[in-house]
Amino acid sequence: MRNKNRSRRFKLLRFVAAVMALGLLASACGDDSDDGGATGTTAPATTAAGDSAATLLKIALVAPSASDDLAFTQSMVDAINELSDPVALSITDGTFVIEEAATAIREYAAAGNEIVVAHGTQFGASLAEIAPDFPEVTFLWGTSTDTQGLANVFAYSPDAAEGGYVNGVVAAAISSSGSIGVVGPIEAGDAVTYITGFNNGALANGATEVSITYTGSFGDVALAAEAATALITNGADVLTGSAQMVVGAVGVASDEGVPWFGTQANQTSLDPSLVVASQVYHWEVVLEEMIAQRKAGVLGGEAFEINLANGGLEIEFNDGFDLPADARAAGDAAIAGIIDGSIDPNG
Repeated sequence: MRNKNRSRRFKLLRFVAAVMALGLLASACGDDSDDGGATGTTAPATTAAGDSAATLLKIALVAPSASDDLAFTQSMVDAINELSDPVALSITDGTFVIEEAATAIREYAAAGNEIVVAHGTQFGASLAEIAPDFPEVTFLWGTSTDTQGLANVFAYSPDAAEGGYVNGVVAAAISSSGSIGVVGPIEAGDAVTYITGFNNGALANGATEVSITYTGSFGDVALAAEAATALITNGADVLTGSAQMVVGAVGVASDEGVPWFGTQANQTSLDPSLVVASQVYHWEVVLEEMIAQRKAGVLGGEAFEINLANGGLEIEFNDGFDLPADARAAGDAAIAGIIDGSIDPNG
């Protein structure tokens, strides 16, 4: 038993090291550019043929985790790079310390960025102080449903319960034991709404037990791994979870051959044979609306939501997972029911 545990720990550490190496590589390859404002990772600008730097929409992103975290921050990076307008994107990521994030937000605004994205619920108090100082800059804040009454702040949030419900339905359909485990981060924001929807979907489709563990951290990979191990030990044969720390949980699931359901970004690359499906945030759906309003002279004052109906949420099934036809049909039916209003994922 000791040798098996030692082997499991080695495999998990190797898995996590590989994922973390991707983040370190991305940071090492980023420029510390003075042109966009704050010091941090500067992503390549997305440009159309013939565009000059002067015509690019200057957007800055401040986010709490790595740009390639396969979760919260990556969902926004991917969305900005899908915008129809050519963009010059600057990124300061890994800002777990709120004061550091506030400094970056202010520096980006002062440097002439037209749009500054404060991608973290925890940045709200800072934004309330900063935004009034830069009335010509549009600030985007999420996840939140509240603009704090600021005329130059747009808020955005996902109805994460929708995709959570669909994932829960499919998870229950493939579970042999009826026992499903959830690894949550801090009990707040879209993590809670996702888990609520997942729990409701799983129980509505025959699961007998959904065990939920909140680690108290968005980024602690080791705690996520410990939580996943405990859930599997107690009988869970399917897992899901939210936030960037889930790489630790997926590592354990991979080692034990337990299927995984992702959210925020497509997590198939973490284990192409065991990730069943991911709820993916397509923020570009509402970003396009915000940019259009700015062009029309409206710099903020409205909250936006992404959901299954407007295409801002999408369930991306992994073709590499051998999903039974009836389980896929149950998932598709849940999607249709949520869109037409016959299913309430918040139950």
